[in-house]
Amino acid sequence: MAITQKPFPPRPVQNGGNKPQQGMRGKRVEKENPNRINDEITAQTVRLVGENVEPNTVVSLREALAMADEMELDLIEISPKADPPVCRIADYQKFLYQQKRKAKEIKAKQVKIVIKEIRFGPQTDDHDYNFKLKHAENFIKEGAKVKASVFFRGRSIVFKEQGEILLLRFATDLEEIAKVEAMPKLDGKKMNMILAPKGTKK
Repeated sequence: MAITQKPFPPRPVQNGGNKPQQGMRGKRVEKENPNRINDEITAQTVRLVGENVEPNTVVSLREALAMADEMELDLIEISPKADPPVCRIADYQKFLYQQKRKAKEIKAKQVKIVIKEIRFGPQTDDHDYNFKLKHAENFIKEGAKVKASVFFRGRSIVFKEQGEILLLRFATDLEEIAKVEAMPKLDGKKMNMILAPKGTKK
């Protein structure tokens, strides 16, 4: 009589294989949130802030979770290094949206530093000099910094002192609206000086 051999059951897939890891409820594990929320919070006691909360309210984690549950909101840990950690009761998705909006507003208010370059030769004539001086005045009045450079080509490097005198004259002519942020300095075959509008921090 022939004996029928039963097939071996399939081997369980170990963590670390090619199959994506899943959470407790069968959902794929998504990117971690920037804050710990609800059951992710590990502190025994927390300090609550925000609307509908008395100032300096310190309660147990269980009480804080119960309060959040009663309001049908989330318990969000916003200052984990504080003692005790500071938490806010709010809708977490709305909280994240507000944080992103604040970050965008701060970024929009940041002043972008614009640097315009004015180039000279060591023997620039008065007509060319005045033309470039006018451009520099406009740049500074618009709030930009000006990098004034004298380029020395070939053997003209022997006129480096003349180039420095030209840059200092340039700074003097603009002293009513600009300040020298970096004095003339030789860098290879060019000499640079930085001017900034008066009242602008470095």
